[in-house]
Amino acid sequence: MKKQFYLTKDGVTELEAELANLLTQRGPVAQRIKDAREFGDLAENAEYSSARQEQEKLEGRIGEIEHILQNVEIIKKPRGDTKVQLGSNVKLKGDGGKSKVFQVVGTVEADPLNGKISD
Repeated sequence: MKKQFYLTKDGVTELEAELANLLTQRGPVAQRIKDAREFGDLAENAEYSSARQEQEKLEGRIGEIEHILQNVEIIKKPRGDTKVQLGSNVKLKGDGGKSKVFQVVGTVEADPLNGKISD
């Protein structure tokens, strides 16, 4: 069973931009690995180990983003404001009269410090 990821249009755009940036980093990382191989013994080559770890991290994040984008469902703005659901904007008021607006988003996009809370 495939997991569905719920994102806003802005969230999808941000992930697509991050993916494009990561894809441009593949070449330089591969070059670092190639250069490090030329230093000799790979077992004790810190440059090679570092470059391989960077490549693994990079490829892992690329795979994760591609998986999310393949299984994404865009959150649409709800038509009514009678219940809180994905896409809703919620205004919370504190004891001191201060208020803050939060948008309800999927778990991938949640960022409470920037006003996006997970469903």
